Amino acid sequence: MIFMEVKELIRAIDAEAAYTLLNEFKGSKVMAGGAWMKLSVKSVDKLILLDDLNLDYIKEENEYLEIGAMTSLRTMEMHPTIKSLNSGILAKAIKSIMGVQVRNVATIGGSVMGRFAFSDILGALLVLDCRLYFHELHEISLFDFLQMPKVPRDILLSIKIKKSSGKGYFHKVSKTHLDFSLLNIAITKNELFKIAIGSRPQTATLAISTANFLNSQSVINEAIIKKAVEIACDEIKVSTNLRASKEYREVLLKTYLTRGLLEVIK
Repeated sequence: MIFMEVKELIRAIDAEAAYTLLNEFKGSKVMAGGAWMKLSVKSVDKLILLDDLNLDYIKEENEYLEIGAMTSLRTMEMHPTIKSLNSGILAKAIKSIMGVQVRNVATIGGSVMGRFAFSDILGALLVLDCRLYFHELHEISLFDFLQMPKVPRDILLSIKIKKSSGKGYFHKVSKTHLDFSLLNIAITKNELFKIAIGSRPQTATLAISTANFLNSQSVINEAIIKKAVEIACDEIKVSTNLRASKEYREVLLKTYLTRGLLEVIK
């Protein structure tokens, strides 16, 4: 069993208090759901809880969904509007994560702030043009956030996703349903293609050159898709870890990117 030593537990009264505590004490950490924290943190001087900040919600606007950072993945998975976004791509990505018990605990805020390389939902959020809203940093795209050299010491308040009803594709490759991904692929096709590759085993990223090539074509056929896959293999770097070799991930990328693109152009 994995244990985490916590020297002091603090319930923040508001976002400003949480932000101040986080930045006044070097050894402090924010706890959202805590599902993954024990995998990476062994000891915390001050553990800041966000339970009293009223960040567990999903609000529908005309063009966007706003989701509070403390909303559980299970709540998102079951939400009817989220299930309708681009063929249900985000709900499918969430459903692929462990079991219901984990998804009842894990929050969207913790999942985003962790920037986990094994994440199954970062890619889906990337192709849905997700934007993040922080207490101090204010608004930033998920893509720009993932490019930052370090996770900012800030309080994530919510995320926003633009409503869209185009085609979508998500696929996770893993040894078992409860295992971490060997590779995952997310694709959306609205007016334009967007493609993200995750568990490379690095953190998910957009295949920008690949999408730009597809978006420049007047007709998408199997020959164009074959060329796009070649571009993706040059653009997206995969590597070896204990779960899979570089060569195996390259095969997975070619296979499932081809299948995904064929799926969204039907």
